[in-house]
Amino acid sequence: MILTTQRKAMIDELKKLKTHPTADEFYEVIRKKIPKISIASVYRNLDVLSKAGHILKIETSGTQMRFDGDLSRHYHLRCSKCGRLIDFMPKGVDSLEKSVKDLKKRNRNLIDFNIEFSGKCGKCE
Repeated sequence: MILTTQRKAMIDELKKLKTHPTADEFYEVIRKKIPKISIASVYRNLDVLSKAGHILKIETSGTQMRFDGDLSRHYHLRCSKCGRLIDFMPKGVDSLEKSVKDLKKRNRNLIDFNIEFSGKCGKCE
């Protein structure tokens, strides 16, 4: 994958956001920086960048895919009231991650895991 100027700009803009936008929401943001970008280019490049590991694609059943520029180890909490997705790193998650790593060593069919927490965000509490 070639990291074009457009893709670099998309990564930089996504890293600034803490909202975990959908592709459509991100299109509205990136258009301010790259006015001539098409919605198709945004969808295609978000897919390419996520497959290359430059950004995260957050997929959960029943919701639109969201994207995250933060590649650090963290989880997400989906607000059960407003649907907002926020970064979340609960205490005690280290032991869960260790258990999954041990399970992956014993079971080669297990490739990865994804945990999403549900609750109320600070605005809805």
